[in-house]
Amino acid sequence: MDVIVYSIMFFIIGICFGSFFNVVGYRLPNNMSIAFPASHCTNCNHKLGALELIPIFSYLFQGGKCKHCKEKISCFYPIFEFLTGILFVLGYLAYKDIYPEILNIIYALLFISAMVIIMISDIKYMIIPDQVIIFFSIVIIIVKILIQYKLEAINDLMSFGYELLFILMEGLIMFLIMYLIRILGNFLFKKESMGGGDIKMMMLIGFVLGYRLSIVVVFLASFLALPVAIINVYKKNDHMLPFGPFLAISALILFLSKVDFATLLGYLY
Repeated sequence: MDVIVYSIMFFIIGICFGSFFNVVGYRLPNNMSIAFPASHCTNCNHKLGALELIPIFSYLFQGGKCKHCKEKISCFYPIFEFLTGILFVLGYLAYKDIYPEILNIIYALLFISAMVIIMISDIKYMIIPDQVIIFFSIVIIIVKILIQYKLEAINDLMSFGYELLFILMEGLIMFLIMYLIRILGNFLFKKESMGGGDIKMMMLIGFVLGYRLSIVVVFLASFLALPVAIINVYKKNDHMLPFGPFLAISALILFLSKVDFATLLGYLY
């Protein structure tokens, strides 16, 4: 019963954060403050009231239109609110039994939040904001170290420094691998083959999953993106395909399944 109650609670928290992530994913790429002005209709600038800010339900009750000017609201917003709610529940279920429970759940929700914001921003603008990478990298590394020591050995500065260096190296290795792939891709295709945001995003994923699992993320993301890319080419769509969402989905699959690299290797034999 407790699991059901907590799952509902995390879903509600998730859809509320999903609403906020929509704002962050829209405003940061446009160099806007995430706090001001208050939420408003982008068509008529009508300031949204409390009843217009209820995640998912406001969209449904208003028929997917602005209450003031009747401009159609993209279904993109409730979809990502719902997705964030589901992912928060999955994060809770995946990490609720690992000590220290609260820190592991926070760690999971932080990583999920970073991936959702990146997906929103990259889909809408093909931009992965540096602010998102920097903020979540710092907070996630701190929480990961706290989890590693289970709040017992934080006073040991040498151990703390060693663990910090190890985590940073995992991310840096992934950054360098992605940078080399970009150089090779640019040489082969004679044009930019990968955005800088994708490279920095993989550094963040490297902090969380380690460089070996992060390499698996790249292969899985490429596999997921392939049919979409083929359809894009078939329709002769010149619009470049954002790779960040596929990286985010792949990273979340590995993160929430809690699979390790040794297990993945075992499947190959």
